Amino acid sequence: MAQLWRQVRLAEVCNFQNGFAFKNSDYVEEGNGAFEIFRMGNISRGGGFNPDGKKAFVSKEQGKRLERFLLNEGDILMCMTDMKSSMALLGHTAWMPITGCYLLNQRVGRITVSKPDLLERRFLYYHSNSPDYVDWLRAHANSGVQVNLSTDAILNSPVPLPPLPIQRRIAGILSAYDELIENSQRRIKILESMASALYREWFIHFRFPGHESVPRVPSPLGEIPQGWVVKKLGEVADTFRGRSYRSVDLADEGGLPFLNLKCLDREGGFRRSGLKRYIGEFKDVHVAKKDDIVMAVTDMTQERRIVARAALVPTLDNDFGVFSMDLVRIEPKSAMPKTFLYSLLRYSSFADEVKQHANGANVLHLAPERITDYRFMAPPTDSMIQFADFAAPIVEEIDMLANRIVNLRRTRDLLMRRLLSGQIDVEAIAS
Repeated sequence: MAQLWRQVRLAEVCNFQNGFAFKNSDYVEEGNGAFEIFRMGNISRGGGFNPDGKKAFVSKEQGKRLERFLLNEGDILMCMTDMKSSMALLGHTAWMPITGCYLLNQRVGRITVSKPDLLERRFLYYHSNSPDYVDWLRAHANSGVQVNLSTDAILNSPVPLPPLPIQRRIAGILSAYDELIENSQRRIKILESMASALYREWFIHFRFPGHESVPRVPSPLGEIPQGWVVKKLGEVADTFRGRSYRSVDLADEGGLPFLNLKCLDREGGFRRSGLKRYIGEFKDVHVAKKDDIVMAVTDMTQERRIVARAALVPTLDNDFGVFSMDLVRIEPKSAMPKTFLYSLLRYSSFADEVKQHANGANVLHLAPERITDYRFMAPPTDSMIQFADFAAPIVEEIDMLANRIVNLRRTRDLLMRRLLSGQIDVEAIAS
């Protein structure tokens, strides 16, 4: 049991390395053998590797000069900095799945096992993302608007040392859940690519069923198929602002799901981990249900990676949720299928064009009229309905897979805490 497991400082069984302080002037375009920089954004919330974070590259020549910062498969990368207001990443780690492609950036630390006869590196990875360990690190971080972990705090952090066979069994059990999660994530990416490709094929490249017999005609947006018209988004959809809220309206549990800016993935899509709980007052207009379209009209990133991005509300743990004033709900009018409208907002040039109208010094704000003023080439209703018939099952399967991921993560995290604390007989599970 856990109380019999020896506990050591991380420094006794691991090596630790800080990243290199790259400058903006070091960055080059992707390609020509350039090395990608592993940054904090490559660590997922709750732990894990995120290959889709904001990318930066340095030249092949500089990469070779900084060979000591080159990452290898099995390296454990820890986020050492976070904003006190979020604390979403601080202390969490990612497992590097490949060798030789990434260079370590500052404020990310590399942990490697120095005593493999005592410590299984996969076991260490799961321990490093366990709630108890992350809480220990955060309790030993400095305080301020930006919270930082020192190298000393990390080196002095506690690591349990159950017998190696038990470590391997624990790592194997938890890895099985991660493999199922990764498989579902890959399927979601494939399905989203399918939906995007189908939309672009029909409504951007005009290769919809029967296009061969439809001539092109001039329009204010260039040549379009005959029967299509140029419209403003406001002609086919209405926008509704979300609820202005106070901190006292939020709770750790109970209440209703609260959709907020953190629920929007960069580049679009819904992030369930951003959901909060709401216990305040609201009106019917502030309600969002499954398959409703929400869009960010506020952005904390100066790169404009969230503002004007759309997401579909997923299956919630309640019949409806409340959405914040940082979002708008976009509701199609009767003639336009919701799946088509969502695809227009996600897969066309909509976001890239409309986000340029957001303004503000520290926080970007987008006026809803900038959304409704957007002009697009509207196909006939029959074409939109035909597209929706193809795309709706794809959207539904994405939601199903995302729900599966939530359940797998919940089960894995519950097991992680109990396995790492010795509350569960590992040999009984493995047999």
